[in-house]
Amino acid sequence: MPTQASFHTAAGGLVVSRPDVLGGTPVFRGTRMPVKTLFDYYADGLSLDYFLETFPSIGRELAAQSYTMAGSALRAN
Repeated sequence: MPTQASFHTAAGGLVVSRPDVLGGTPVFRGTRMPVKTLFDYYADGLSLDYFLETFPSIGRELAAQSYTMAGSALRAN
């Protein structure tokens, strides 16, 4: 079981970072999919629907909530 020092969450627990999962890269909770991938798709002009077709294990609610939380964090700064 990871210790508090090695296990981090963000975006209300939607994003998890652990050294034993992709070297600590932030991933969607319960997956090994880097959250950065979602934002890379958006940056390339691709839709959420296309992202979900490509990575169906993420689920619409998890992806949409992560995107909303990131936007809220950016507006707060």
